[in-house]
Amino acid sequence: MNEIHAWLMVAVIALVTAGLRFLPFLIFSGGRKTPAIIERLGAVLPAAMMAMLVVYCLKGTSFATAEGWVPVLIGVAVTAGLHVWKRNTLLSIVGGTVCYMLLVQVVF
Repeated sequence: MNEIHAWLMVAVIALVTAGLRFLPFLIFSGGRKTPAIIERLGAVLPAAMMAMLVVYCLKGTSFATAEGWVPVLIGVAVTAGLHVWKRNTLLSIVGGTVCYMLLVQVVF
């Protein structure tokens, strides 16, 4: 693959991504009421995303040594604590991830 093909691929990927991001605004613009199913998804998806991240993070946890499970347990506790305290999904995810990465890279 030469450089022109690589740039064309990046351009196509960027256009498709941008199109998918703007599509909901085009569909639901002009005073149309948002369907109830979309509003329901907007309400339940943050919790579903958190649950999916918890399952993904915990699936490979090794309980053989403390280094395998203590950083994970602390990271999950920080994530849950931040979410209960601030009710901010982004803050919870970022805070828990930073805590976990610091524990893994510096402490354990």
